[in-house]
Amino acid sequence: MNAEQFVGIDVSKATLDGAVEPQGQVWQVAYDAKGIDQLVLQLQEIGPTLIVIEATGGLETQIASALAGKELPVAVVNPRQVRDFAKASGRLAKTDRVDAGVLAAFARAIRPQARPLKDADTRALDDLVDRRRQLIGIRVQEVLRLKGATTKPLQTSLKKHIAWLDKQIDQNDRDLTRRLRESDAWRAKDDLLKSIPGVGSVTIVTLLAKCPELGTLNRREIAALVGVAPMANDSGQYRGKRFIWGGRSEVRAVLYMATISAIRCNAVIRAFAERLKNAGKPPKVVIVACMRKLLTIMNAMLKNNTPWQPQNT
Repeated sequence: MNAEQFVGIDVSKATLDGAVEPQGQVWQVAYDAKGIDQLVLQLQEIGPTLIVIEATGGLETQIASALAGKELPVAVVNPRQVRDFAKASGRLAKTDRVDAGVLAAFARAIRPQARPLKDADTRALDDLVDRRRQLIGIRVQEVLRLKGATTKPLQTSLKKHIAWLDKQIDQNDRDLTRRLRESDAWRAKDDLLKSIPGVGSVTIVTLLAKCPELGTLNRREIAALVGVAPMANDSGQYRGKRFIWGGRSEVRAVLYMATISAIRCNAVIRAFAERLKNAGKPPKVVIVACMRKLLTIMNAMLKNNTPWQPQNT
């Protein structure tokens, strides 16, 4: 029986640095087609238990997809978790080679779960969702500038830019809708989720793009993944307030807005919120609990391929 081997890969624009635990082997290849092919062959020979790569704003997508495509166990992890691990381990130096070693040690000690990566269509949807958020952010800034503009030329320029942004956002929304309707898998998920009172199109496309695991995990796992699972804060006899932390902020933001709407127009979520209020729970606790309930309902619907059925919820 071969000993377990854990690989960390540090990704930069030009190179890929790798390290293997516990052997201590290190290497570097160019981050291009030839280097990726070389690295994939090398890792296939090693047969690692787990490969860990940091999420680097999309730079990691090409190598992670290549590894996953060859059925190698790869996990893309949050850089903050890796840096916290490095600090706790006393590894304060930071170079590409050192970072690869830290990632390999992280893989060996923590063993994050290797999840299937997004396919090309889902990544395209993800990009559109990101672009929509960027356009809306720019529009908000321009509207604020318009409120403070005192000269006619500046007001005219800002109004033209806002009108252009409105067109771009509208086109982006049409592209999102088209992609959802062209895919049988996405169309089925869209039809299921949009049947939930309070859940709109922005919530649906964000969930499908940013949380492709929805419908594949259990209720505890999906709540932890999104970041709506309460975390304990106890020590000895002290019992602190539970809080939420981490997770996927983009998903949590749209889930919050959907929950606010659902508390008003969804009988199931409204009744759940009322029970919590009557039990004396603070408003923020009520909202987070409703977010978690709405998320678990959506997760169960996709997992079981069942439409909205309030009587069974």
